[in-house]
Amino acid sequence: MTPPQSRRGGPAKKPSGGGRGRTPGGAAAGGRGAGGPAGGGRPRGVGTTKKSQPTALPNRPKAKPVDVHDPDGIRLQKLLASAGVGSRRVCEQLISEGRVEVDGQVVTELGVRINADQVVHVDGVRVTLDESRVYLAFNKPLNVVTSMNDDLGRIDIGDYFGDRKERLFHVGRLDADTEGLLLLTNDGDLAHRLQHPKYGVLKTYLAQIRGPVPRDLGKRLREGIELEDGPVKVDSFRVVDSQPGKAIVEVILHEGRKHIVRRMLAEAGHPVLSLVRTQVGPIRLGDTKPGKFRRLTKGEVGDLYSAAGM
Repeated sequence: MTPPQSRRGGPAKKPSGGGRGRTPGGAAAGGRGAGGPAGGGRPRGVGTTKKSQPTALPNRPKAKPVDVHDPDGIRLQKLLASAGVGSRRVCEQLISEGRVEVDGQVVTELGVRINADQVVHVDGVRVTLDESRVYLAFNKPLNVVTSMNDDLGRIDIGDYFGDRKERLFHVGRLDADTEGLLLLTNDGDLAHRLQHPKYGVLKTYLAQIRGPVPRDLGKRLREGIELEDGPVKVDSFRVVDSQPGKAIVEVILHEGRKHIVRRMLAEAGHPVLSLVRTQVGPIRLGDTKPGKFRRLTKGEVGDLYSAAGM
């Protein structure tokens, strides 16, 4: 099933902690008209004229800055330029402007040296320095098993990537009868976070189901469907296309249980006829043909790290 063009949903942004550090306001003590009795009288205990005493602040040790400099490393601006952030001069300017962090520390000195294992963010987006890291978007065809070496001898993704020198992890799974986007990488930490429900990375599916679609189906799925292994609810649902006897619906959720989309829709009374995964986090399937793959861009890799909270 070729997925039609559709609106992509993304995880909703969490509200910023606007209340942190805010000092509660109040009326000035002894002020006329600040809620006191008529005639300027003052309630007992309010607006004393005694000089206030300063409050002693607790002695808290100041956080010591971490020294991120590695004398045997490579100059930070050179690594950033090699990672495709920009020219050496542009990277030097980014550092001087305080827009680069190494292991959580803002670096503004141009002489700092680091190694490729350290964590670097530019403007809050993580930059991959290790050139051995591989990030691929694969359009898994129908009847291909999500395994690098299937015990039963069926066609698997190892038939497409088995000759690569890197040991690749597939991010989550797709059933043999489900096609679409499958991410592969040798970055184990990122792969773990992307597929763990705890981090809330959304996956988008297009499912063809039998129609007509009742108007309350989306509400039911958002409120939750009870399955034998526990309840499940979608993060988003919409009807993409509707024809006599069938419809295409978009389902977005962060769940990763086996056959979860098929089981949920079947329990709701609308068994899946065909299923395609079109998006994982910020990465879209796009026009990648079945059985083909593409390398993710530096920007897409940074977006994946952000989606996974890295």
